[in-house]
Amino acid sequence: MGVEQALPHIPRLRRYARLLTGSRERADDLVQDTLERACRKWSLWRPQPSSALVGSAESTGLRGWLLSMMHNVHINHVRTEMLEEALDDELDASAGLALGDTAQQSATRMDIEAALAQLSPTLREVVLLVCVEECSYAEAASIAGVPVGTVMSRLSRGREKLRELMSTDAASESAARPNLRVIKTAQAVNEN
Repeated sequence: MGVEQALPHIPRLRRYARLLTGSRERADDLVQDTLERACRKWSLWRPQPSSALVGSAESTGLRGWLLSMMHNVHINHVRTEMLEEALDDELDASAGLALGDTAQQSATRMDIEAALAQLSPTLREVVLLVCVEECSYAEAASIAGVPVGTVMSRLSRGREKLRELMSTDAASESAARPNLRVIKTAQAVNEN
């Protein structure tokens, strides 16, 4: 008994996947993901003993196992897509991507995103959890799997690094602009 037993079931898996997804390409991806999971979880499949024809009962049991696995993989894909869409919508709303955005707001937002990208993953994670997602320190600690003190330390270091990066960006912008000298007018000279 081996994974080769799943090969005769591929046409049925493809048909079911096509009905689930409505797209040939997505169906092929779903079949591939299902077969990959079946290969990883092969040791979990247990043929159902039957007093009738054992060979066909095993085949029917395997087909059912594969189809239920495909259904679960499909549900996971749908949930992931829905979550990604919801996160994209929230990000768009919170980032202020409305048409009324000024060029300055867009530039500032892009500077902040660039500065966040320069943070280490551990610092970025805590800054985003606390500052963007508005999690409490305890919630952030639970999510990140670290003590509350570590969250507070990482948040402090992350904020400081962001300040540094943002002030460096502002300093480089001001350095790019020419320095203008103030020239005293004749009236200002006479008043002194």
